[in-house]
Formats: sequence, C-alpha cells, structure tokens
Amino acid sequence: MSFDIREKTEAEPRRALLIGIGLPGEKGREREALLEELVDLVSNLGFGIIESRVMWTRELQAKYLCGIGKAAEVQSLAKELKADCLVIDNMLSPSQQREWEELVGVPVKDREEIILDIFARRARTREAVMQVDLARMQYALPRMAGMWQHLDRQRGGSGGGKGGGAAARGEGEKQIEVDRRLARERIETIRRELEVVRRQRATQRKERTRRGIPSAAIVGYTNAGKSSLLNALTDAGVLAQDILFATLDTTSRKIELPDGQPMVVTDTVGFIRNLPHRLVEAFKSTLEEAVVADLLIHVVDASDVEAGRHYETTCSVLAELGVGDKPMILVCNKLDQVEEERRAEVLELLRSTAGATPCVPMSAIRGEGIEELLAACVEALSHRVQVATYRIPQAEARLLAIMHRDGKVSSVEYEGNDIVVRAILPREFAARIASYRES
Repeated sequence: MSFDIREKTEAEPRRALLIGIGLPGEKGREREALLEELVDLVSNLGFGIIESRVMWTRELQAKYLCGIGKAAEVQSLAKELKADCLVIDNMLSPSQQREWEELVGVPVKDREEIILDIFARRARTREAVMQVDLARMQYALPRMAGMWQHLDRQRGGSGGGKGGGAAARGEGEKQIEVDRRLARERIETIRRELEVVRRQRATQRKERTRRGIPSAAIVGYTNAGKSSLLNALTDAGVLAQDILFATLDTTSRKIELPDGQPMVVTDTVGFIRNLPHRLVEAFKSTLEEAVVADLLIHVVDASDVEAGRHYETTCSVLAELGVGDKPMILVCNKLDQVEEERRAEVLELLRSTAGATPCVPMSAIRGEGIEELLAACVEALSHRVQVATYRIPQAEARLLAIMHRDGKVSSVEYEGNDIVVRAILPREFAARIASYRES
C-alpha cells in the first residue's frame, strides 16, 4: 500500500500523477492553489510530476471520495500517462486509499502522507524524529487492515482448526494482530519519551521566567522566511532554504533589544493549509514555544499571491493551540521580491487583514527592516521592564551582578558605601529591589 521514494534512483524518479478532488462548496481558486502547493510538496520528495489536475465532484462518495465516473477518468488518465504512483490532494480514509490502489493498480498517497514523508526527511534532532515517528505510526495503524490479506489467500482462508481459536485463524489475521500490538506499544513509548522532553522544556522555561526574560516565537506559513529572520536577528546559522519545511527543529537564541532588555527568540515549525491534525498533536512540544511565548512574530511572505490566505491559516492553527489572542507583530517579509509599484498595495492588503496588529515591512535575507522590528518588540514588551536609578549598599553588591545578567545597566557610580546604578530591569526583579530605588 505505502511506498518509499528511495525505491527509485535519482535517475529514475517516480512518475507521479497529482489529482485534487474539488469538493462541494470549495472555490476554484482555492482548490487550484492547494494543488499548486502539492506540486511543491511532491517535488521536494524527488518525484517526477507528469500531470496535475483538479477533478470536481458534485457530492462526497464513500468509496473514492468522488463519484465512480470521475474515479474511472483518473484510472484512464493514469494508464494513458503510464503513471507509477497516484497522489491525491485530499485526506483519504484507509478504505478509500485501498479502493484507489485496487482501481489504478499503483501505489496511492494522500496529502497527509506526503507531508509526513517530508517531515521524516527533514527531522534532525532526536525530539523531531520522535515527533515524526509518532505521527507516522498513528497514520499507519488504521491502514494495517489490508496489508496481510495475501497471507490468508496463500493459506486458503481461515482454515478449519478444531474449535476455532488461534488454529482457525489465518496467517494474515495473526500477523496483523502482532503488528498492531507492536505499533500501539511503540506509540505509547514515543509519547512517554516526548513527555520527558516537555518536562525538560518546562524546566528551561521556568528558569527564564524566574529571571524575567521575555520570549518571542517566530511563527508563520512554511517557507515564509522564519529561519532567515532568526539568522538575521541572532546569527543562529539555522538552515534557510527555499524549500517547504526546510527545518523542523526548534532553535532558541538570546538577543538584546535596543532598550537593553534581553529576549529569547525561538523559531518554530512552519504551518500549511490542511495541516494534518495528528501533526499538530505530535508537534505539541515544538509548538509549545508559541504557546508559552510572551510575543508572537508572525512572518508572512509578502511576495506570495496567497499571502493573505497564509496569514489566516497560521492564525487558525494558533487559535487551535489557544494562543490566538497573544501580542503579535506581523512581519511582511520578502518585500524586495515584490515589484516596487505594487509594494504599497500589498502592504495595505496585509495591514487590513491583520487589523490592529503592528506591521513591519522587511527583507530578512537582506537584513532590511531589522531595526523597525526590534523597535516594535520594545514597544510590545515595554510593560515588562522598568527604567530607574537604584542606590545599593556595597554589602549588597551581588545585586549588581544580577542586574548585569538579567537587565541592562546604563551607568554605575560609587558614592561612599553606596553603588548608584541606572538600569533597565524586568519588572519582577525591579519589584523585589524596589526599596533601593531612588525617587
């Protein structure tokens, strides 16, 4: 049923036929855009795409999702084009996937499996690999039903063991029971390991919170330039390529804002339309950085004609995570790739879509707009810091070291037995040493 792209060499790529089934109520442009996105996804796996086409159906059908007539058209097209795999730009149930494979006689993948395959290739850290494994196991478990039927056929069916029981069952039935048990055990093992990772992350965040260091999560549609922005802000050296889901691994770096306030910036996995729900669940430990962040930096590719839709998709996933109302800055990235006469129009469109959210035009790859973004971060986090002068007894000089560590010390003067310090400090820490503040 399932196949691996590595079965073919680079010199002999899979001949893939891509079909998007247009469902009742869908708009033509939206379905076309999704199919164009699938072309990019499939190309990233090294497939040779021989045709991509939208097939519209008047009503949903249980067997193929579309009607039998449309399915027959796809079968004929696949045979005519000599396709050796079919990719359907929809989410298929296990039974629908099996029906399609029996009809066309070649392996069939749906949109979810394509995304899972890309995630599997991009994962690098142990955490990301575990997250992908969890999602793939959850996807494969209900699809095991038809995988061992050939063994039953070889044995002539269920046989005639006395009294039924194990002896009366076919080899396929016994094998699928074993496989399902192993799959469930593996799923539970991965979940336990991911819970350990979550606790470790929680401990790290607790230390940042204790020190009053704010955090910002970079979120956005895949390939919008999130990693490029992190590199521009922090010189993090994160992989930043013009491919979908270039990196799945969370990277955090500490920077200093113009007002001296430290901030931890974290890159997150990119979003995509029709993102499989099991991936949102499996990547909770990565997306938790967005959940607990004080500020969201939402990156949009302003050069993409679907920029507005991408913004809405990301906001929808953020709302699903329960963080849709967090403070946010909209970064209109890749503006250098927009024709100069259209830039004002594109910015106005994105600003109207974002409403009251601050909007910063940028080109992360060129480093343009960085100062404006940092200034917007200062404004968004201004309620978290306090600028004041403190008179600290030299006997409490340890407080000066904490000020240097957690805040920004502007000046230090020694007057008798006192240390006079001008500093920008997190409000939590400033409140603890309020008795030393000069009026």
